[in-house]
Amino acid sequence: MTVATPALEDWVGRQQTVLDTISPVQVRQMAATLNDAARMQRPDMAPLPAGWHWLYFNPLEVQSLLGEDGHPQRGSFLPPVDLPRRMWAGSRLTWHGSFHVGASVNKASEIVKVTRKTGRTGEMVFVTVAHRYSNAADDQALLLTEEHDIVYRGMPSEPEKAALLAVAEQIRSGVHSFERTGEHSLAVNADAVMLYRYSAATFNGHRIHYDADYCRSVEGYPGRVVHGPLIATLLLGFMENQVAPGARIQSFEFRAMRPTFDLSGFHLHASKTAVANVWQLWSTNNTGHTGIEASVTLQ
Repeated sequence: MTVATPALEDWVGRQQTVLDTISPVQVRQMAATLNDAARMQRPDMAPLPAGWHWLYFNPLEVQSLLGEDGHPQRGSFLPPVDLPRRMWAGSRLTWHGSFHVGASVNKASEIVKVTRKTGRTGEMVFVTVAHRYSNAADDQALLLTEEHDIVYRGMPSEPEKAALLAVAEQIRSGVHSFERTGEHSLAVNADAVMLYRYSAATFNGHRIHYDADYCRSVEGYPGRVVHGPLIATLLLGFMENQVAPGARIQSFEFRAMRPTFDLSGFHLHASKTAVANVWQLWSTNNTGHTGIEASVTLQ
């Protein structure tokens, strides 16, 4: 008797809950990675900076159950999408409270959407997961709601590989021109060591962020790919520490537009909008084109 394979859409509605403690260990690791000497010495400084919750609640899987890309194999909580490349496509977040070191926090997740699309680079599958973070000591104390978009794609075509190689040549030649520049901007250098340290702090085994040979020979990237959530965290920190110091983040959303590589530095940008307390944020990649498009609302 043949058992029918469940459709990817059948994963909509699947739920899981993860309990984690906001440990000072990851805070110190992240602070060291971002040159925050004060927080490295005092990891219990409150509140946790926006975006640093991504250091926690990450999947733990035994080595034998990892895929070639370093991610846990699919088909348990996440659907068994057969497209090999996986990327963080974007997120939408609203803060209702603050994360504090030492707190136990529940992360309740549900798959809310599975969408198939065909783009200029071929077939894609988008999976949207909704997360609710709440204080475990008081489950009614909601801290954060988040929607996370994951995109799965096929291996790069020959034209896509050629285009990526052309980008690499442009980067190495030093050709750079900002697509647009914000009222505020900041240069960032995310080298191989920073990418490795962020992968370690988040227990992220995805090989595109630290294995240069895998990037080039398997997925067709010319260099290590800077993590989307790392760039998002840098944008949030840019907002909190330099653009509007002392302000609190109410909501934030971002969408990945183009990859950024460790082949050279990149930039963060911020500009005020016509709406009160709303700022437009973006990163420009190694050649000056928009890498991540974002917006933030301050309390």
